Amino acid sequence: MAAAPILSWEGLGLIQGTGWLFRDLDLFIGPKDRLALIGRNGAGKTTLLRLIASEIEADAGKRSIQPGTRIVRLEQDPFFTGYPTLMDFALHGPDAPARHQVEAIAGQLGIDLARPAESASGGERRRAALARALASEPDLLLLDEPTNHLDLAAIEWLEGWLGRYGGAFIAISHDRTFLTRLTRATLWLDRGALRRKEIGFGGYEAWMEQVYAEEARAADRLDARLKLEAHWLERGVTARRKRNQGRLEKLYEMRAQRAAMLDPQGTAKLKLAVDESKTKAVIVAEGVSKRFESRTIIKDFTLRIQRGDRIGIVGANGTGKTTLLRLLTGELAPDAGKVTLARTLRGVMIDQQRSLLAPDKQVRDVLAEGGDWVDVRGVKKHVQGYLKDFLFDPGLVDAKVGTLSGGERSRLLLAREFARFSNLLVLDEPTNDLDLETLDLLQEVIADYDGTVLIVSHDRDFLDRTVTVTLGLDGSGTVDIVAGGYADWEAKRSRRAAPARAAKAAPATAVTQAAAPSPRKGKLSYKDQRDYDLLPARIAELEAAIARDEAALHDATLYARDPARFAALTEAVEMAREEVLTAEERWLALAEMVEG
Repeated sequence: MAAAPILSWEGLGLIQGTGWLFRDLDLFIGPKDRLALIGRNGAGKTTLLRLIASEIEADAGKRSIQPGTRIVRLEQDPFFTGYPTLMDFALHGPDAPARHQVEAIAGQLGIDLARPAESASGGERRRAALARALASEPDLLLLDEPTNHLDLAAIEWLEGWLGRYGGAFIAISHDRTFLTRLTRATLWLDRGALRRKEIGFGGYEAWMEQVYAEEARAADRLDARLKLEAHWLERGVTARRKRNQGRLEKLYEMRAQRAAMLDPQGTAKLKLAVDESKTKAVIVAEGVSKRFESRTIIKDFTLRIQRGDRIGIVGANGTGKTTLLRLLTGELAPDAGKVTLARTLRGVMIDQQRSLLAPDKQVRDVLAEGGDWVDVRGVKKHVQGYLKDFLFDPGLVDAKVGTLSGGERSRLLLAREFARFSNLLVLDEPTNDLDLETLDLLQEVIADYDGTVLIVSHDRDFLDRTVTVTLGLDGSGTVDIVAGGYADWEAKRSRRAAPARAAKAAPATAVTQAAAPSPRKGKLSYKDQRDYDLLPARIAELEAAIARDEAALHDATLYARDPARFAALTEAVEMAREEVLTAEERWLALAEMVEG
């Protein structure tokens, strides 16, 4: 029997402007729900979280909540003005968590909360907001783009914390990997309606296409206007997925070709005197090294980047990603070695600095300098048609930039920069503030781009769908060169770390066998001790199975090809999730006995 919800809404409605943003929504949240909240920019996702947190009042509906339920919302852009330090921010308000709890979380996140709030970076502010939210010990945690401005190490730490978290959470995120790994059910806010499906985000896209296909079939029986909308749904969503499948196949072919050009150590083959690739080379780095004071940032790095390559640069904050990017673009000179750029190279950098878009300007001013036509890399396009290419309502052509949402301004910046002629595109964290549909569009544009692309990103799924070569930095100065995306780099790291882990574990085992019996063994029964020893491996096995099945569910064509397999995989994932939860609770209870 399912547990009673800790919070529910019946007939929820909210008026925004002159009409309803949404109405007649029914929502329930169980005590251990892991929910992904999905919807396009402007659908009302953040507003729904604010309603759940009682930060704003609804215009209709009945709210029920279990007494004593503590709800905490992690805002997408917390307000730091007026707080001298990050710690002052984390401890403000009557519902602030205890200082020692905040310090414990901050230590794990690697953030010094004594830093002045005004000069703190986006990543430092995000960590401070996370420390405040997680230390509050909520029963329901509302996460609005929690991975924005975090590096890979912090994202993986957050995934681990949420995997052990005993309460419920709802997450809005553009990070597909984050959502796929953590969520077990999906809330889809679409055109004023809220749907719920008991599948994690891994099955969302297939579910979405199923819903749109059913709507399209129903619309065929209605009037011409709805038929037109159905046509858009089929062409704009399903057809886009099919095109993306073709692009992914092409990407895999490009990765295979690139892998053939790299030797087993991952360094580029620059030995051949006559090599067709030399005529395609746009950036050649040979023996490049860079130091800052006593620290080596880049060490003996060699790579030939060809026309059409999509290069991803990954690593934790401080490992040298920006330094490597500046070396490759010629902005920074190496201490040793050399970087040669093709004479014809013309670059465009998109770094998501929305401050470049003056709020009092009209969209028309940004794209067409006040006119009706946009020069898109030498081809004239009507400004309204170009807006549609980037998922805008053409009627926004005269709207002020200041009235657009953060995601819409990011999309406008992409539209402006992609119109400029270039053969080198540099993207610095391009996925922040973009919804999933816009991310799909960005992947399309990059796939169709004729030039070379350099991408710095922490979005693992985006890199897996986009890049042909990944440059991975671990802070030691060595740069891993891997044909493929983030998952390929992660696999290489795991293979390299396995022998070291085995060597480290061997002496530890010997010491354990020689030592006196552990105190905990006298306190646990045989069955308890066995569970305590074996459950971590079982949990890892289950999580691997979940990841494998959800990867299969990620195939947008699976439901249409084999609905029985889709249903079986969905059920298997749900059962495995339940078993993981039970196993984690059992192991934590045993751990408390050991510590006691």
